[in-house]
Amino acid sequence: QVHLVESGGGLVQPGGSLRLSCAASGSIFNIYAMGWYRQAPGKQRELVARITSSGSTNYADSVKGRFTISRDNAKNPVYLQMNSLKPEDTAVYYCNAVRSGPGPDVNYWGQGTQVTVSS
Repeated sequence: QVHLVESGGGLVQPGGSLRLSCAASGSIFNIYAMGWYRQAPGKQRELVARITSSGSTNYADSVKGRFTISRDNAKNPVYLQMNSLKPEDTAVYYCNAVRSGPGPDVNYWGQGTQVTVSS
């Protein structure tokens, strides 16, 4: 099992910044990717940013140039620096970890942290 704990959400004005953190614990040795997803009311959960164990990253088009995903060491913790925030970035942000195994990959999710961008 992998346990993910997020922190760093909150209320920020448009144009402001926030940094989300995600710490993983448990059976993390086979995790090969971690990322952030978000879900706004009435919308599907969508990928925001992802980083692999080799350091490769990918971002949703809507956040490119504004958000940066990073990590302190090979896997843990993972950060999402969010700059130039817009009201449409308002959502619950979830940390995700993907672990390989003898069978299909397993996805793990954090409890979510609310990000609200409003004046």
